[in-house]
Amino acid sequence: MKLVSIVIPCYRSEDSIRDVIAEIAETFAGQDKPDYEYEVVLVNDCSPDGVLNVIKELAAQDCHIRVLDLARNFGQHSAIMAGFHYVSGDIVVCMDDDGQTPPNQIFKLINRLGEDCDLVFARYPQKKHSFFRNLGSFINEIMLRVLLGKPKHLALMSYFACKRYVAEEAKHYKNPYPYIGGLLIRATNKTDNVLIDHRKRVHGKSAYTYRKLLSLWMNGFTAFSVLPLRVATLMGLACSLFGFVFGSITVIRKLLDNSVPIGYSSIMAALMFIGGLILLMLGMLGEYLGRVYISINNSPQFVVRDTSNIRDPLNICNTINIKDTDTHDQD
Repeated sequence: MKLVSIVIPCYRSEDSIRDVIAEIAETFAGQDKPDYEYEVVLVNDCSPDGVLNVIKELAAQDCHIRVLDLARNFGQHSAIMAGFHYVSGDIVVCMDDDGQTPPNQIFKLINRLGEDCDLVFARYPQKKHSFFRNLGSFINEIMLRVLLGKPKHLALMSYFACKRYVAEEAKHYKNPYPYIGGLLIRATNKTDNVLIDHRKRVHGKSAYTYRKLLSLWMNGFTAFSVLPLRVATLMGLACSLFGFVFGSITVIRKLLDNSVPIGYSSIMAALMFIGGLILLMLGMLGEYLGRVYISINNSPQFVVRDTSNIRDPLNICNTINIKDTDTHDQD
């Protein structure tokens, strides 16, 4: 029997996480052949609502559930990385805490894994996100394709399943700015998509703000590619070439026709354009240098404040007293 580890980052989901857990349990209980056992690693990303109390209560009632409580809000991707450090299964699955990624279709992902596929992402025929989230996903898709070399046919979603070694490879990344999609696809090229229905949000609203999405894109830009720096070099070269040609033409025209006026407006426009471009490129360099500096200072990727039900995965429900919780600090 294989063990499936399900990692769920939790943030502002006290109204939805119970339904997600109940559906996971129902899905595994309804297997035609009991080929899979499961554990659920719930990672509280310092949520401001009461989700921590809810998931601790669930862990006290169900021996399949493990709880990680992060010391502060590190973001969804860092929370997933924290979960990867506590999984024990042969297969690792990641899904959202809001119920939009349907747990009852988890075996569509699991069954696709095999000799020719080590990593499978959900693909949604129609995403039930807001226009803002869909626009962010579109920009993210372009970024992944251009900067990370993602295959055009592959859709990267937060609902995925992978073999254990893929998650283990992702754990080798120790810097404080993880980008899960990039970490996973650089580990293997045996990837695929399966069609999954995407549900409408029932409770609350998305925790992703403009600032968080921008931060996520910057993680992808700076963690896995130097292409933005190369683009900056090419733009600087193009501006220099343009300035040389334009200056040469201006001098020649003045020599041939002394009545040609010298344009103040055109000079100011050129200065503003080149100055803005220089500041933009300096800001990009500063972003890279700042992240390098923070990484050198060993800023933590995540900090686990507390845990519950972290036990021997081989005896999930045989030897664990489900009323008991075990608390220890991360090594």
